Amino acid sequence: MRTIARAVPPRPVLITAVALTTAAGSLLLQPRVAGADPRPATREGSGPDRYAGLAPATAARRALTATVPRTDPRLGYPRRQVLSPDPANPADASVKLGLTPYHALAARLNALQRLGDRVSVEVAGVSAGGHRLYLVTVTAPETTDQATAQERMRDLIENAPATAAKSPEIKAGYKTPVLFDNNIHGDEREGTDASLDLISQLATSNDARTEDLLAHSRLYFNLTANPDGRIANTRTNANGFDLNRDLITASQPETRTIRAITIDKQPAVLLDLHGYVNGTLIEPTTPPHGENYEYDLFLKNTYANALGMETAVNGLGYTPAKDGVSPAQIPFRDQAEGWDDWPPVFTPQYAAFQGAVAAHTVEIPLQVNNAAYDTLPTAELHRRAAVNVAVAGAAMRATLDFARSHRTSLIADQIEMFRRGAAGAEQVPVSARTVPGVPGIGPEDVYTTEFPRAYTIAADTAGARLVAHLLANDVHVLRAANGPYVVDMHQPKRGLANALLADGRDISDKVTAMYDISAWSLGRLWGATVRTATSLPGTPLAAITAPSPAAYVAPHGDLRLRLTDPAEFAAVNSLLQRGIPVRRAADGSAIVPESAWAKATEAAGTYDVAFDATTLSGTTALHPVRVAAAVTAGELFALREMNFEVTPVSTDILNAGFDWSKADVLFVSAGLEYEDLTPAARTALRAFLSTGHGLVGRGVTGAAFASATGLLTATPVEGDEEANGVVRVVNSGPVTAGAPPHAFVYSPVWFTGLGPGVRVEQSYATGNPLVAGHWRASADGSGGPGEAAGRPSVVSGPRAVLFGTEPLFRDHPKGELPQVGRALFTMAHASSGSVEESR
Repeated sequence: MRTIARAVPPRPVLITAVALTTAAGSLLLQPRVAGADPRPATREGSGPDRYAGLAPATAARRALTATVPRTDPRLGYPRRQVLSPDPANPADASVKLGLTPYHALAARLNALQRLGDRVSVEVAGVSAGGHRLYLVTVTAPETTDQATAQERMRDLIENAPATAAKSPEIKAGYKTPVLFDNNIHGDEREGTDASLDLISQLATSNDARTEDLLAHSRLYFNLTANPDGRIANTRTNANGFDLNRDLITASQPETRTIRAITIDKQPAVLLDLHGYVNGTLIEPTTPPHGENYEYDLFLKNTYANALGMETAVNGLGYTPAKDGVSPAQIPFRDQAEGWDDWPPVFTPQYAAFQGAVAAHTVEIPLQVNNAAYDTLPTAELHRRAAVNVAVAGAAMRATLDFARSHRTSLIADQIEMFRRGAAGAEQVPVSARTVPGVPGIGPEDVYTTEFPRAYTIAADTAGARLVAHLLANDVHVLRAANGPYVVDMHQPKRGLANALLADGRDISDKVTAMYDISAWSLGRLWGATVRTATSLPGTPLAAITAPSPAAYVAPHGDLRLRLTDPAEFAAVNSLLQRGIPVRRAADGSAIVPESAWAKATEAAGTYDVAFDATTLSGTTALHPVRVAAAVTAGELFALREMNFEVTPVSTDILNAGFDWSKADVLFVSAGLEYEDLTPAARTALRAFLSTGHGLVGRGVTGAAFASATGLLTATPVEGDEEANGVVRVVNSGPVTAGAPPHAFVYSPVWFTGLGPGVRVEQSYATGNPLVAGHWRASADGSGGPGEAAGRPSVVSGPRAVLFGTEPLFRDHPKGELPQVGRALFTMAHASSGSVEESR
């Protein structure tokens, strides 16, 4: 995420704020003492991708195979689980800040469970780095029968909301679910420590307010969503992923755990604790707002709770002069743009589709990561961390007061959200009339959409993957016998279904720039055939719990695997790594001999792919492709998802002396500059390339490398660096054969000045190629989608393939991954002259 710091006009301030009592019996604690060191108010940024090459293959394998353990929701509370200790790790980066190191959590949680009968601890999953993910529940004790009743009411709220709205049992007895998500960015730790303090207080306090809260609420704490980063002092997990960009893709085990908790617990209120923005930033956000939300319900509650948190945080008494802490800010009220909730890749925005009618990112104030961690005295880091823990604690306690005092209306609004979806009701645009008490609502805040009656999804490998993903997100899917899958949009979570499947919208004219991605359509980018429908099919439909397997192997003859899906590449690479003789046909598909039928059958089942009978014999023998990759973390992970053998490289690694016998092809998109290589490293690289090994490049870095090595002549032209979205493309070459007619771009690139022998594999469509997202021309009119229209987006030569699109971005655009797979196969076999024309 880019750092954005701009002066914007504030919105009107609401004169009457929600008061938060600090009288005896309140959940608020007294402020901690702090000194002075003012900090500027800036937005957080993702920083350089310094850890992409450090992600071990074991972490990728764990992420690709990890499942989320589930607990029977009918079990009563407390649910005691004695945690085995972790070995002490003095290198845990939390120690320097005076915060709780990961290895101390198990013992701390065991002690908290012993304090009484209110605290339960479960292992909710395992991180990419192999660390346990802890879910702590705090509530008044429940028998098995009481827990079963809570689960029955939760299910009624989601799946029979019209009935739930009239249920006196729900109104009187349903416990409000509140979720605190902590430390999703590994170097933003203080939410974990504030949660531990709060859990301890709730476990032992016997005042009337606490007892009332726990009798009518279940409080859930995802204690540290990113233990890998907490230990290593990185924003990312062990795979180099920013987990707060992964909620829609869910490529990582940590985000799948968050998804499962959010679905299972169905929180009405969620806080996601982050840092660092001074003064403390408390959502709701600036425009544009996600068009698939029931935003009137969401804004009403999220703004009211934000006011309570603001009062609590400011009430701690910190000042700029004394402590370096500025007053809290609420973007919806205080900024015009720059902190939007458009994409559901962030935890609070995703939770809004799962029933959260009040969901917030809270950015605590004083920076203790990045340069501050490395340069500030330890005493100052301790002071700042203590201030941040106090601020996080104040926000959490204010949220508990809000949830306790608004229990009935929060659950009623959650029911109404699901009711609108199930009934196919129209959205309610926000206005001063529909959301009374929220100041400054204007036309810039109104975002709604037209939901189709249904979507259909073709039943093939890509369709099965997409359907499995929808089901994992708790989207209901139907199917008639042997027909396509059907997503009936009259369902409780229609907003999420539409956010996943719809094209999205071109919002280039709405704001100057976006916080993160502006389009993500699974319908366009995942390779499945997805269509809207104006009515449901006339044939009987039945709900499914899993897609039908797409796996198939023809009973006789040689076999053909299309290689237009990442699962197909994973399958063929597994066969090659096992020594199966595979040849490539002129159309780019893989031909497997009949003699390998048993191994093909095993691969078909493992990867859910289809091997059809064929009379093609293939023109080129394939061998396992070993990739030397100077790439981003998302690209590295996507390559490993396709079962390529990948060795990360960089300028430093090549300069230190790299063994090129370990590689068949070089992939360059980041972290490798030819000009910075030593003479010895250049000589070794040229020797590798001169023996027939080729290059796959992406973006200006890849194009510059191709030019410097003389492999391909093409001039990259950079569009607006802030631009991203889904674009229309025209595929015209063997590398892009079978690819979707859409691509994803992020800082888009196109190519001019193509040298001799350079082929256009793909071009941006004519007209305006942008389907959805944010892509503006610069002030001088350059760099916009109009200039890119009709220009080459992917080019190739005998020794190199260059991409101006983002086919592996964060492992998200599944339908585009095969383009890179084909390019790698082609360039790894460049010495054979095997770049064929497609049929």
